[in-house]
Order: sequence, then structure tokens, then C-alpha cells
Amino acid sequence: MQSMINTVKGTALGVAGYLTPVLKESKFQETGVLTPEEFVAAGDHLVHHCPTWQWAKGEEAKIRPYLPADRQFLITRNVPCYRRCKQIEYCEDKEKVIEDEHDEDGGWVDTHHYDNAGSPTVEDKVCEMTLEAADTGDSDGEGAAGDHDDDDDDDEDEDGEAEDMEQFQESGLLDEVDPSTDLAQRKEPKPAKEKKSKSSEGDEIIRTRTYDLHITYDKYYQTPRLWLIGYDEDRTLLSVEQMYEDVSQDHAKKTVTMESHPHLSGPSMASVHPCRHAEVMKKIIETVTESGGEMGVHSYLIVFLKFVQTVIPTIEYDFTQNFAMN
Repeated sequence: MQSMINTVKGTALGVAGYLTPVLKESKFQETGVLTPEEFVAAGDHLVHHCPTWQWAKGEEAKIRPYLPADRQFLITRNVPCYRRCKQIEYCEDKEKVIEDEHDEDGGWVDTHHYDNAGSPTVEDKVCEMTLEAADTGDSDGEGAAGDHDDDDDDDEDEDGEAEDMEQFQESGLLDEVDPSTDLAQRKEPKPAKEKKSKSSEGDEIIRTRTYDLHITYDKYYQTPRLWLIGYDEDRTLLSVEQMYEDVSQDHAKKTVTMESHPHLSGPSMASVHPCRHAEVMKKIIETVTESGGEMGVHSYLIVFLKFVQTVIPTIEYDFTQNFAMN
């Protein structure tokens, strides 16, 4: 039933978009919308700073005259998706309210990509490398004494004898079994019911999905619109239900629906409905202004990709510039 409603709405909006005049005057700061020229400028900025995104022309018969022929929409391919949304635990202390208006849709709440638990940050990695470098001294702490006699330590390292590999082999250390590779020391196999998540060979293999993402200009809402289509590891198209597995369940079949691409023929693609994009962008612009900053129209798509990621948190496309609202 919901699918039928979405189809009817999509058809009605398509007609409305056809009849809607092209926005000529900029209203970005006042309402968060874009003219076609501003969309192209923001797209050029995105392509320049994130080359994984490129402009595309689409089909000749579907070229929109209010956009340059060679800049009809943006596309990035083979974006990885390692997990399903249901594998992510929702936790209130990891939510970030982006749009807190009390409406029937509940506003925009970022529940995922601010949560870095389980994955080391850049700072963590740098710290680990620093600690590894510091641990090159022996266990008595002599390595830490290099602050006072670095020259002496270097001389001692150069004069020290190299390890005798034949003696090391005769010691029997090479014959010791690594516990991590010894089958006899592994844990007992799990019950049969839990093995269903494994491959037929019994290996723990992550089946990676990939997505192609498109950004078009929606003439009716006067904002960018995100489209996506997914593939399994064999590059076979995902079914509709499989793609919905990679969409936040708060948005599946509501904010995200299956519709026909405006510039391409073929199977329907999942699309993030743009009805609230301008409202969210206006809220962000106001926040930046209140903090003493100024947001240019060229940054629109950089910010757009960040707040839309709340809908598809496990599709790891956002390698764009950082954006701070203070």
C-alpha cells in the first residue's frame, strides 16, 4: 500500500515539477534552495575537492535545458557498504539532532556516523604508531633514555653483532606453533544454527555490497536529490528489499522510495525524498550565521552529503571536506 502511495505521489510531483518555472533569483540564504546555476557551481566545487564524484550527461532524450548538457547530474561509483543497518545499535547518547522541529516526520536525527566506537580514529592510529616507535627499546626502559644519549645509542646499535640466524633456527623457536594458526587450539565450533552466517567453506567472509550514488537537481523542490542503486559482490543488482536493508528503518519506504531516475532509463532507483532538504539547509545556515560564520552556496553539496548520510549510515561515501558549524 505504501509503495502504491509513493508511486502516485511521484507521478504527481513529476507533473508539478514539469510545470514549475525554473528558479532564476538566488534564495539560498533565505530559504536554503538553489538555482540551477548554483547547483552547477556547488557540483564543480564537490568534484574539485572530492574527485570520486564526476559530472554525467545521461541520456540525450532526458537532458534538462536549464542545466549544461555535460553537467546534468553527479555520480560516484563502487561505494562500499560493509554492514546492514540492522547491525547498528541505536543509542540515545550517540544521537545528534540536526533538525529538531516537532513535526509528524520527527525531524532529522543523526544516529550513526558520529559513532566511532569500534573503529580507531586518526588520532588513535597516530598514538599507536608513536607507542610502537617508543617500544623499540628493551624492556628495562633503556630505549626511553635516548633523550640524553642518542648518539651513544646509535653507536652501540651500529657496533652490535647481527643475529645469527642458524643459531636461532637451532634453538627451536621457529618450530613453535603460533596459537592463532593452530587448529587444535582454536575454540570449539559453534552450534549449527550459528553457522548459517558463515560461507559454505566455513570462513568468516564479509560480503561487501557496493553502491552507485547520483545527485540530481530537483526542479520542483529546487534542491539536490540523492539517488542510489546497489550491487552484491558479483556486481549483480540488489533487489528492492535488499537495498532497503541498507537504509535507516526510520526512513525506509517513507523518506527513501523507489522511483525512476530523471536522466536514465532502466530499473527504478532508491531516492532520498527532497521535501525537507531546503528546511534542513536553512537551519544549518542559521546556525552558522549565529556562530559568526558564513556559509557559501558552493559548500551546499558538501553539507548536503553529510546530513543525508543519516538516512544511509552504512554506505561509506562521505570522504569530502570536514564542515564545522562553529
